[in-house]
Amino acid sequence: MQVLRKLVFPFSLLYALVVYLRNVCYDYGIFSSKTFKTPIICVGNLSTGGTGKTPMIEWLLEQMSPLGKVAVLSRGYKRGSTGFLRVTPELNAEEVGDEPLQISKKFPENFVAVDANRQRGIAKIEHQISPRYILLDDAYQHRKVMASMYILLTAFNDLYIDDWYLPTGNLRDHKKEARRAHVIIVTKCPLTLSKEVQAAIKKRLKPLTGQQLLFCGFEYEQKAYGLKGTINLKDLGDNILLVTGIANPDPLLQFLSAQHITYSHRRFPDHHFFTMKEYEELSLFPVILTTEKDFTRMGGRLPNAYFISVKHVFLGNGKDLLNKAIKNL
Repeated sequence: MQVLRKLVFPFSLLYALVVYLRNVCYDYGIFSSKTFKTPIICVGNLSTGGTGKTPMIEWLLEQMSPLGKVAVLSRGYKRGSTGFLRVTPELNAEEVGDEPLQISKKFPENFVAVDANRQRGIAKIEHQISPRYILLDDAYQHRKVMASMYILLTAFNDLYIDDWYLPTGNLRDHKKEARRAHVIIVTKCPLTLSKEVQAAIKKRLKPLTGQQLLFCGFEYEQKAYGLKGTINLKDLGDNILLVTGIANPDPLLQFLSAQHITYSHRRFPDHHFFTMKEYEELSLFPVILTTEKDFTRMGGRLPNAYFISVKHVFLGNGKDLLNKAIKNL
């Protein structure tokens, strides 16, 4: 795979040129962006995934819901439906996408919708509920909408500054587009990350004057949740099959190893929809441990499945700084 990526390097140069010219067209008004009356916060990245966008949307919902009605708009990656659709907990992941459904199940009081046409989606949300804020999930490259705030995520072990453009690397946008971010958050950091390492990363990313650079890491729960109820991880036993269909399961693997959890691992591609044959194979294991996103896609088809919940924890005063920036919108 790595050899193939190196062979297609000329195509990555062409890709980088195309995305650069596209952004120039927006910067100089050749392509137009639309603004809306509702404050819009866009959460995204420059790469193809694995930076923790969904947990960040969930963190923002927890923080912002007391301020007023907050809606979430996603394109609903790999969904079978088209157009604008409100996501409610009783729907399935095949219809609306796994991430929007996960958010809807965890925050049923919030309005969650999917629409690949972000302009239309925002207009419909404004018409239907007049929210106080709208969160745009994974829309950093969607420049047809001008957001009020851009939050750019980049993973600690895979900083965008070290990456290269598709298909040789994982960058789907030009590195210089980091300048549009109001807040840059380095995710998946060790929770013990030193001030010296944070300073070194800041020196490499070179945030502009006015840009906030924050750091956060994943915190996993010590419990697993499933159709049969809640159970402590230590009580799951030794015959555990870990099933992951996410972009980067490494933080979860490191957490389980630190907890001395014994497991075998079956890894699937990101957003993988399991086949009936795969469900039959997985049902033979006494305990399936998985992520919340995978559990959402399973749709209750595996009664022996449990998921581990994860959330972002900010280092230092990052939480207060981000909340202050939101309130100042």
